[in-house]
Amino acid sequence: MKRFAALFTALDQTTKTTAKVTALAEYFTDAPKPDRLWTIALLSGRRPKRTVTTTALREWAAERAGIPLWLFEESYPIVGDLAETIALVLPPPSATSDRSLTDWIGDIRALATADEPARKAAILAAWDALPTSERFVFNKLITGGFRMGVSRKLMTRALAKATGVDEPALAHRLMGDWTPDSTTFDDLIHTPDPTANLSRPYPFYLAYQLDDGPDVLGDPADWAAEFKWDGIRGQLIRRGGAHHLWSRGEDLMTDRFPELAAALDFLPDGTVLDGEVLAWTDNAPLPFAALQKRIGRKTVPKKLLAEAPVILQAYDLLEDGGTDIRERPFAHRRARLEALLAGIPQNAPFRASPLLPFDTWDALAETRATARAEGAEGVMLKRRDAPYRDGRKKGDWWKWKLDPLVIDAVMIYAQSGHGRRANLFTDFTFAVWSGNDLVPFTKAYSGLTDAEFREITAWVRKNTLERFGPVRRVTPEHVFEIAFEGIQASTRHKSGIALRFPRMSRWRHDKPVQEANTLSDLQAMLETYG
Repeated sequence: MKRFAALFTALDQTTKTTAKVTALAEYFTDAPKPDRLWTIALLSGRRPKRTVTTTALREWAAERAGIPLWLFEESYPIVGDLAETIALVLPPPSATSDRSLTDWIGDIRALATADEPARKAAILAAWDALPTSERFVFNKLITGGFRMGVSRKLMTRALAKATGVDEPALAHRLMGDWTPDSTTFDDLIHTPDPTANLSRPYPFYLAYQLDDGPDVLGDPADWAAEFKWDGIRGQLIRRGGAHHLWSRGEDLMTDRFPELAAALDFLPDGTVLDGEVLAWTDNAPLPFAALQKRIGRKTVPKKLLAEAPVILQAYDLLEDGGTDIRERPFAHRRARLEALLAGIPQNAPFRASPLLPFDTWDALAETRATARAEGAEGVMLKRRDAPYRDGRKKGDWWKWKLDPLVIDAVMIYAQSGHGRRANLFTDFTFAVWSGNDLVPFTKAYSGLTDAEFREITAWVRKNTLERFGPVRRVTPEHVFEIAFEGIQASTRHKSGIALRFPRMSRWRHDKPVQEANTLSDLQAMLETYG
């Protein structure tokens, strides 16, 4: 644990990429192999499940520190992190420990089957054997909120430096449903069995936002374009007589979308499609809200299958006949995709996302303007001679999204943030006018600068009308422009409206509260864009 805590501290104390890569590479070279494997798992989102409630941890920490619980609770927002607050209030340890990261994670996982007294005894014993820096890391692991400020790409780069294995090969090996229980460091990194995990997806290629228009990209003839669909990015894998569907976040979604089992009937073995899962009916996409009803379900009732059937709108072919073709130009992969899907019945739940014809950037801009009516968010641009890369690399894939929808709204509630924002009010509830009343319709917590968050925080503290736990009702004085990507009807909200990706795009110092938008304005937008 000492070595891992030192790594955590080194990463936390720098923002320089080279310094982080160096620290990680040294760790991956020198640490015990089981610890290296668990570190890779932690940095790729494979964290141990939470085995103790945060309520219990707060109570036990206050008891061990000899302070009243209210004082601990007052300290928590000041520190801004529960794991760090616990580590700081505890008395110095009376024992020492040289146990490894793997050992401690084993203890944490074992708590899942222990009763409450046994859990408490184990946690108190751990706190008493670890110094502050190691307690902090231990607490992070307990709470399940482990973050190290390291992207998977940066971790993969450091691992390549430490092991000599090519970064693209490592990126692929780290995908899929492996866990430290199912493999070893050497098997995962140095001697992977290509048949061991036939469900393994490829690393996703991610696009950059194009803010200034496509004129900077050169000759339009070098580029292909298609609509940017508003669904769930996924890879459909047909290997070994089975099919698998993976999300971009490495969530295995196969059971949630049983329609795509048709891959077994229509796609040849050794095929991997990259595309967008969309709720689809009458040859058009349904709003994302229809798809959202299916996201959290392991099984889908027949009624929902009928209301929101899905398709995979495929826009790339990554594996063809069992051969990885990601290094081939996009134009070649696209031609192979179209040939593969050409003979499939029209009612099959996958199809090639249509390419958009254009010969000038102005012509593409005119097509882009129709995207919202087509159920899309804008257009994607892909260089015809580009390979399929992994991660977010600038130059070959661009997303040219539509300008967001906007509404002017009044801030009526405020709540403090978390982590480094725990001392600031950053989470706000906004309302629009309905007659003489302000009706809440959305929450937003991003879009302002740090200086603006500090300014609004000072104002909230002076203008609080009521407190409801962590929430403060404030004087309705400030208007904010709220930007959002979509709007739909909602029975869960008092306003009857729900927004997609709301954020604060501007603080309207120039606009009095009386000139904020109305619920009727939102309803008109719903009729137009919902």
